[in-house]
Amino acid sequence: MVLRRACTARQKRLAVELRRLRDAAGLSAIEAAELLGVNRVQISHIESGLAGVSEERLRRLAAHYSSTDEEFIEALVALATDRERGWWEEYRGLLPTPFLDLAELEHHSTYRRDVEFLFIPGLLQTEDYARAAFSSRVPELPHEELELRVRHRMQRKVILGTPVRVPYEAVIHEAALRIRVGTRATARAQLTRLLELSEADHVEVRVIPFDLDGFGGTWSPMMLAGGRVPKLDTAVRDAPHGTGFIDSEAQLGVFRTVFRRVKDVSLDPSRSRDFIQRLAKEL
Repeated sequence: MVLRRACTARQKRLAVELRRLRDAAGLSAIEAAELLGVNRVQISHIESGLAGVSEERLRRLAAHYSSTDEEFIEALVALATDRERGWWEEYRGLLPTPFLDLAELEHHSTYRRDVEFLFIPGLLQTEDYARAAFSSRVPELPHEELELRVRHRMQRKVILGTPVRVPYEAVIHEAALRIRVGTRATARAQLTRLLELSEADHVEVRVIPFDLDGFGGTWSPMMLAGGRVPKLDTAVRDAPHGTGFIDSEAQLGVFRTVFRRVKDVSLDPSRSRDFIQRLAKEL
């Protein structure tokens, strides 16, 4: 068994789900190894993502674990047999791994949802806005890495274009629309681009204005990416110590509820476009 030197977020997710299935079945790693005719170390490698698992072995494990959710098993098989090396691989070794994992996650997502309070969501940013945002980072980024991050962010937008067109929803607070990241011209161009993107039938942009009554909401940005089945949805949170990929069902339930509540109190898409147009005219 050849071990990976590093595994992607999708490979880790498969490993986590296999471990969860085994735990739910009440079996030990030794018992799972005996079912496959391998040793405990090999099961450990599979459940840590350091080793892959064949479709045949995955189905045998699912049967032994008495998993009857066929749609979920098929989704796990798709994870296990995916050998695609996407455009993000050109950045491996050049950008931090979470950048690659996020692009891969988005590439395979069935929907994308964002909530932002201080910045325009990355998928909706213009190149100048993204460059200004990365330039404000502390400590400062070397010019070459800054440009790599900008180029990577622009390439991520492929999921919103043809032929992919992943359904996308963004809820953006007025603060993010008003804060000038870069020059006045950059801010105006960014708002204009937001309006253009919001006209697409698979893109929905909503605004939370300052004067909204009773908004408690959440003041931390969040992202949701839909999996092939809801059990494989993923939430992403950025924090000072790094990007976190969240996959527990309990936490995903919290994020889904938060997004629903924030969306419910926001302006509808039509009023949101009118709001953004007014802000653009002020610049």
